[in-house]
Formats: sequence, C-alpha cells, structure tokens
Amino acid sequence: MAVHELTGPPHRLWSTTHEPALTVADGDSVRFFIQEALGGQFDELHTGDSVPDLDWDAVYPMAGPIVVAGAEPGDVLEIEVVDVTPVDWGWTAIVPGLGLLADDFPDSAFHRWDLSSGTHADFLGAARIPIRPFLGVMGVCPDVVEPQPVLPPGHFGGNLDCRDLVAGSKLYLPVQTPGARLALADSHAAQGDGEVCVSAIEASAHGEVRLRLHKGRTISGPQLRTPGPLRAGLEDAGWFATTGVGPDLMAAAQDAVRAMIDHLGHEYGLGPVDAYLLCSVAVDLKITEVVDAPNWVVGAYLPVGIMTG
Repeated sequence: MAVHELTGPPHRLWSTTHEPALTVADGDSVRFFIQEALGGQFDELHTGDSVPDLDWDAVYPMAGPIVVAGAEPGDVLEIEVVDVTPVDWGWTAIVPGLGLLADDFPDSAFHRWDLSSGTHADFLGAARIPIRPFLGVMGVCPDVVEPQPVLPPGHFGGNLDCRDLVAGSKLYLPVQTPGARLALADSHAAQGDGEVCVSAIEASAHGEVRLRLHKGRTISGPQLRTPGPLRAGLEDAGWFATTGVGPDLMAAAQDAVRAMIDHLGHEYGLGPVDAYLLCSVAVDLKITEVVDAPNWVVGAYLPVGIMTG
C-alpha cells in the first residue's frame, strides 16, 4: 500500500471535468496540505479588525480530485483520517449576512487565534479552547452535468462541518461517479456543533487520509465512525445548556444560541459579539426532543471546563 503526496493547484467546484491530481489504489494513503477556507484573504488581519469585502471566487480551495482506481457508483469510499495538524494560527469571523443569527449581528467581527501550543487556544482570557483539528469538507464528486459550488453539502458529502471527524475517525461516502474523485478542504482547528457564526477556528493544515474501497456496498448518504468518546476530557467539568422551544427547529436553534449569548454575558462578562464567536467554536447544538408536536426542543451546550474567566 502506497503513500502519496497530494500536489497541484486547488479547484473550487464539484465537476467531473477537473484533471485528477492523483490516482490511488484501494488501501493507499494520501498526504496533503490544505489552505483555510478563504484562501488567504484574512492572513494580514488581527483581532478587532473589520472584515474586508470577500473575493467569493477564491473561497473554499479544494485539494484533489483524487481518483480511486476501480471505484464505481454503487460502491462506498471509506476515508480514514490519519492526521490533521493545523498551522500556528487561525481565525474566526462574523461575516455580514451569514450565520445563524445574521440579523442579530449585522456588522463584521474578527478574532485571530494563537494555535502555537498545539493543544489549546486562548480566547480573551475567558476561555481555553481545546484544539481538535478536522476537515470541514470531504466529498466525492456528485454526478453533475454543470459544475457546482462547494456549498451546500449533499449525499456525496462535501461541506459536512462535522467536528467529530478528527484523527482516528472514518467517513463513509456513497460513490457517485467513476473513480469517486475525492476532494478535501476547509480545515478547522476547533468547532462547536452548528458552527453558528459561519466560521470555526479556520486554519490551514497538513495531514493524511487512508482510502479504502467497499465494492457493492450501498449507503444513502454520509456515515461515520469515531475512534472513542466524542468529547473525551472536554466534558469532565459538566455542561451548561440553554434551550429554544417551538414549532420550527431553526427558530428554536436561534433562541437557544441567543440564550447562551446572554448566559456568557451574565456569567463571564463577554459582550454579545465575543459570546457569539465563542459559541461558534465551542458550543454544541443538539436536538433534544422532536416527538411532542407541535413544539420541538433544541439545546445549546457549553462545556463548563473551557471557561477560565
């Protein structure tokens, strides 16, 4: 089984016409370097800076495509995450018009993180965020005629932003086109479930994945397996949760996050903007109940042990 180096320029569309960057066999591993989701547009910014207008044509640089020899529609591609190691800095931002609470936070905000410790990142002296790197985008190419943007995710995978796909985890994707044409992007140093302000700790990263092909196995969409507990060491001090209750899950999620922002202000003195940024990288949204129509319950869970202020 070979180990390959993934090189070549990134691409930014799901398309069957891209020239393959690499062809591998079942069981081979691929080493990569992935640039963060905005392709370097925030490299010179510092905490408190305003977010400049974005060049949307430069976002989501994807590494690949990686062709897996013998992969055909009706097969399953297994992607085992061997390693993801971020560079020594990252960013989180509020971008006007985006995020779960876009109407509540119409102005931009930016926070630059020091990731040089390799284990934790400080947030304004109020919290220490454990670094748990993963790739936000892992996807096989969908069967499309016209090229499609990276967003949104689909049955083929893509921008899943699943914070549990850390080293040791395995992602299973249904092959859509011959060769599978796997692409990787959007590396994160940490994220809360929901990524509510539209960014995690975005950071370029090196890493490695191992690919296995399961012939004739059919699944309807992405599936995953983790190597152990989801939050080992993170939940030892317990959680504080706020909730949103109502007939619309999106509105309930918004209410749960608004209540968490209020809690972070009352208990820890964080302003609304900073609390919203913290929610995006450390607070987990959970659907706690969907059986008592007409109202459903969404919880926003803060791991108490990260708070230091």
